[in-house]
Amino acid sequence: MSPTTRLSRRDWLLIATLSLLTFVLGTSEFVIVGILAEISSALDITIATAGTLVSAFAISFAIGTPIVMSLTGHLERRRLILRLLLAWVLLNLASSFAPSYEVLLATRILTAILTGVLISLAMVVASDGVPVAKRGVAVSFIFGGFTLANVLGVPIGTFIGQHAGFEATFWLTTVMGLIAFLAVWKIVPVQQSTGSGSIKEQLGLLANPRILIAFFIPSFGFGATYVVYTYLVPILQTELGIAKTWISPILLAYGVVSIFSNILAGKIASKNPMGRLRFVFVVQAIVLAALYFTTASLPLGLFNIALMSLMSILLTTSTQIYLIDLAEKFNPEAKGLAASLMPVASNVGIAFGSALGGIVYANGPMMNTALVGGLVALVAALLTTISHRLDQRS
Repeated sequence: MSPTTRLSRRDWLLIATLSLLTFVLGTSEFVIVGILAEISSALDITIATAGTLVSAFAISFAIGTPIVMSLTGHLERRRLILRLLLAWVLLNLASSFAPSYEVLLATRILTAILTGVLISLAMVVASDGVPVAKRGVAVSFIFGGFTLANVLGVPIGTFIGQHAGFEATFWLTTVMGLIAFLAVWKIVPVQQSTGSGSIKEQLGLLANPRILIAFFIPSFGFGATYVVYTYLVPILQTELGIAKTWISPILLAYGVVSIFSNILAGKIASKNPMGRLRFVFVVQAIVLAALYFTTASLPLGLFNIALMSLMSILLTTSTQIYLIDLAEKFNPEAKGLAASLMPVASNVGIAFGSALGGIVYANGPMMNTALVGGLVALVAALLTTISHRLDQRS
């Protein structure tokens, strides 16, 4: 094996450090869902009001990340990560002392923006820091930090919050953030800036039709899953007759299966990723639509849900690298901004899919969500096919 296609010990340390970073960021982002009741009780607000912390985070992430990435594109990456991560740690600490909903909302909005920028920087540092042939492996491991956050970080953070108050959960993420800070300081090398163009030049990337098509591929891909996943618990209980005591173990198993999805994502990205993704989305559409029928049988329904988890994040690594490569081709000064678009697209897709699923759920049989999710996946397949053909012509 050629040295240029082998990951060195230093490469693996870099990947592990950035994966730790995304694990910490993912835990902080997702754990809020598990402690809404504790926040509601402590701050004397309704569960619905506490729930707006989730949507506010996603909206702030989606809007703020590309703006801040374009503003900071001229800065050296390692120093920028360290400064933003320190600010992130302080915001998590401030969240633990929030005396009111308004203060907690403000700290979470700022945390969301920093989270998006830090994720984007981790992706571009990994992409540039390892051999080109191994970018898919590196990026898939870093996305794996989010998967591990759902499987380990969120349950632990939720358990602590339920037994010691929501403040304790933020103390946990604060300590985790400090550990990630030390790891980044020790391992991540100095890297060039993500872009030196003006803000106008960088934001001009968003007007490129190729970038817009590529952006909506993960948006529809994640959206397809979340049309169904948002209502997975009622599907398990109502359609499959699963007892409440078995819901948590099944969700844990769903998260474990998604780890394998993340591993496969790296393999898909290793060669002709957009060509392969066309078929991935078609298979995803079939898997989602099949749930409409397989829920008539408990074994088939559970197997189908496992397949849904396996298909859920196969798109991540390929679309992340593809957006960076398109920026290199059409607007090299905006590569950092391009790196932020996949995380933003995923949040847009989650919000879109959840909302669409809600409309379907409210206006017909619950399992219609499976058919609609399948249709959304076909839209992602169409966009991927268009992008692939445009690549072949250029």
